[in-house]
Amino acid sequence: MNLHRISGLILRYRYLYSRSTFRLLDLFFWPVMDLLVWGFLTRYMQTMQHAVPSTVTFLIGAIIFWNILYRSQQAVTVSFLEDIWSQNLINIFVAPIRISEFIAATYLVGLLQAVVVLALTSVLAIVFYSFNLFAIGTLLVPYFINLLLMGWWMGMITTALIIRWGHSAEALAWAVPYLVQPVAAVFYPVAVLPVWLQPIAMAMPATYVFEGMRAALSGLPVDPLQLWMAFGLNGLYMLGSGFFFRKMFNVARERGLLARIAL
Repeated sequence: MNLHRISGLILRYRYLYSRSTFRLLDLFFWPVMDLLVWGFLTRYMQTMQHAVPSTVTFLIGAIIFWNILYRSQQAVTVSFLEDIWSQNLINIFVAPIRISEFIAATYLVGLLQAVVVLALTSVLAIVFYSFNLFAIGTLLVPYFINLLLMGWWMGMITTALIIRWGHSAEALAWAVPYLVQPVAAVFYPVAVLPVWLQPIAMAMPATYVFEGMRAALSGLPVDPLQLWMAFGLNGLYMLGSGFFFRKMFNVARERGLLARIAL
């Protein structure tokens, strides 16, 4: 893996965002809108009779964490789509760039976007709602890493599906995260899900992060096993998504599908 080629790809994506006002707005607009909507909803729910304030404020932490996962997934998939839309995909793969280098560059772009989103929404949550996500302490680091890893492998799977099925599968770039959201215990505990859905929820690394976040903000002890489960599942899915991506890429190359989606 050549770091010089990876840095070249990252520089290209930086130019892409820095020279497009609309792309920058997309990076900041949706996380801020999500935070404002859910934050004011939280304020309203706190005024309702029998509402438990500490329980309701978890929604703010949940939307911040969700945007970390979502942005890391979007960076991987949309970076690939940008090359399709600009008809630059063939140029990328004609150049001496390995698949691993291309993926590594999109991963780093996802990391940068996730850090920006975390910093921005955390500060706004403090300013507007007096909600301090950093109150969970050092647990924020492993939680952030797990959400980032999950976003990465989801992005790799989505990209692989687009490579295999072309333009007709582009909608998956935005649909896949929201297919996961209902069973990832983002806004509610696993216990409220139907019994038959709970095993699916426990197979999601993000579930352990969101459950742990609620426990930490409540001042309850966090089970270390939850973190290890999240890391273990992410490692397993990262390997699986890597094999899946390689398989889909090879199929697309053998059938000439890359040339078709690049046009």
